[in-house]
Parts: sequence; structure tokens; C-alpha cells
Amino acid sequence: MRHAQRTHEPLSLCAVTERAPRSFRCCVRSVQFLTDVEWGEMDFLLVDAPPGTSDEHISIAQYLTKAGVDGALIVTTPQEMALLDVRKEVTFCHKVGVPILGVVENMAGHICPSCAHKSDIFPAVTGGAKAMCEEMKAAYLGSLPLDPNLLQSCEDGKCFVERHPNSAAAEPLRQLVQSQTQ
Repeated sequence: MRHAQRTHEPLSLCAVTERAPRSFRCCVRSVQFLTDVEWGEMDFLLVDAPPGTSDEHISIAQYLTKAGVDGALIVTTPQEMALLDVRKEVTFCHKVGVPILGVVENMAGHICPSCAHKSDIFPAVTGGAKAMCEEMKAAYLGSLPLDPNLLQSCEDGKCFVERHPNSAAAEPLRQLVQSQTQ
């Protein structure tokens, strides 16, 4: 069994809130990656899985279900094309027995930092994630506005809410993390 090699300290959820526990984010491409690495103790393992029902995707979901996964936190954007994929993902989670923690709508408009005007870059013509959650009986956890500083903070490995505490995305992000860590 291989041990996870760390070249840096584990990422902290300080990237979103100052009091959250440690986390480790990885992009999983196969069950082998999950089974051949001794992960040790961790508070979270976030698996960035694209929507789909490939054999690999099904295998990962089945493995995580057997391992006692808490559930799936599904992220979407407001436009209908993304919501179609998310509807499939919600159905998939139900079929394989993965509980759905909730749905987050990302890039839900852009709020101008100068005048606070909201522009819907990706209009939610069918009601967005909130309407879809009502339709599919899934928890709607909130929305995050598009903020280039959030991306840059992630790229830099820096804490977004510390760097940009007055950003329109800071408080919704803080609330989202707190709702999942209580």
C-alpha cells in the first residue's frame, strides 16, 4: 500500500472559512487510487467527479458507499444544460445509494464590486438550482456569485475569505462551509 506523499501542508478549509478543519482535495479517476493509498485520518475527502454513469464512476460510488460516505455535495451552474447533468447525477446518487447532502449553485451571477449591481451571466431561465431542488426534493444549500478573486485565491493556495472578506462571495461561502461542518 502506498502512503500519500505530501510536499506541502494539507490544504485547509481556511480557503473558505477560518475555523474549519483540515481537508484534502483530490480528483479521483479510479477506485485503485482510493484503495491503494493509505489516507490516514482526515476530516474530509472531497472527490471531484464529473457527472456521468461510466463503469468507473459507478465503481467509485459503490466503493465510497461501502466505505460509509456521508454523501454527495453537488455543484451546478444556473443554466439549463448544467441542470440537465445535475438531474442525472441526483438520479444516479439515488440509484447507487449515495445520500445527497445538497446542491450548490456556483457562478450565480456577478456582483459588481463598485456598485453592487448583479448581472446574470448565466441566466437561470427555468429557475436554476433552487427550482430543480424543489422538483427533485433535494436540499438547496445556496448560491455563490461569480468572483474571479475566488479562483485566484484557490490558484494561489490562499484563504479567500481572509484576502477578500468584503467580497459578495465571502459570506455565502462561509455559510455553506459552516452548514456542512456542524
